[in-house]
Amino acid sequence: MYNYIYKTQGGEVMQITDVRVKILNIDNRLKAIASVTFDDEIVIHDIKVIEGEDGLFLAMPSRKIGNDKYRDIAHPISSPAREKIEVAVINKYNEEFEKQSSDETEPVTEENIETAENE
Repeated sequence: MYNYIYKTQGGEVMQITDVRVKILNIDNRLKAIASVTFDDEIVIHDIKVIEGEDGLFLAMPSRKIGNDKYRDIAHPISSPAREKIEVAVINKYNEEFEKQSSDETEPVTEENIETAENE
């Protein structure tokens, strides 16, 4: 169980109950794909962990609409909710990165990314 509990705008308590991160060893800014579960009842998949100029940040799942526009499929509405998700995912990313660095597991590459995303 994760210790990421916060009150929603309506005053209800919401908890992040699971975070899963797949590290990607692809030579670009995309570092990982994450899934976050809330209250053991709803999950958001395909959250991207991206390396920016100021460090890691998250890109919520989106779909392309039109030629060059994207629209989020799911995203936090409040700043505190976004911050809790960012902290949970980036902490898990760092944990998995350290584990992978000291482990002999096969990294996710461009060749096996489809399999890793479906796990």
